[in-house]
Amino acid sequence: MKEFDKLVEIMATLRSENGCPWDKKQTLETLKSFLIEEAYETVDAIDEKDFEKLKEELGDLLLQIIFQSRIAEEYGKFTIEDVIKTINEKMIRRHPHVFGNDRVNSTDEVLENWEKIKAKEREKKKEKGFLSGIAKNLPALQVAYQIGVKTSRIGFDWKTPDEVIEKFREEWSEFEKAKKTGDLKKIKEEIGDVLFTIAQIARKLDIDPEDALRLSNKKFMKRFKFVEQNTDIYNSSIDEMEELWQKAKKVKG
Repeated sequence: MKEFDKLVEIMATLRSENGCPWDKKQTLETLKSFLIEEAYETVDAIDEKDFEKLKEELGDLLLQIIFQSRIAEEYGKFTIEDVIKTINEKMIRRHPHVFGNDRVNSTDEVLENWEKIKAKEREKKKEKGFLSGIAKNLPALQVAYQIGVKTSRIGFDWKTPDEVIEKFREEWSEFEKAKKTGDLKKIKEEIGDVLFTIAQIARKLDIDPEDALRLSNKKFMKRFKFVEQNTDIYNSSIDEMEELWQKAKKVKG
């Protein structure tokens, strides 16, 4: 771990009295956006299957972890060694079928045991509620997905994707009715139900809805860039842009 130790030392130097003014100025709060940004850039590298980029982005993400840990150490709260020790203990504790004497026969049994162990951990921490462990700052679509993942592990779930699709049709029908009323509060509520159900359809098909939506966003942006490059979008008719859009679908996919 020579290089890891070196990075820890670099961060300590940057935060020292004679270190970098910018690094010394940062706090746990100011680094939050950088942490999120680096995580998403890492995901982009994975989507692009660019291993050189992934190597760099994982390094940037690791830097954020060490940066946060260094600040916590300065507060006298914990060190990077404590962070590693905590995750080591957690991984061993949550895998008794690997590091202990438990026996499991399937992935489902592993996940069921995982939830039981986490429930005991929540009890010790005095966290209330089965879903209390879901991060509050996750994108809403990802929260919907995680709700389904967690509740499915205790059997609170639809049996098949088709059952969820039927639920989606029901929610869509309720949205259509709300739309006719013009009641924006009700329309908003029903759109939320539709999106929640779509997240569960994706989950039942082993698809992360956040990934699916991110890919669709990228696809749209790529196609729109083609339109933008081939016409003046501010002075083109919808028909002209639609024609270019159809070309983009063939050229850009």
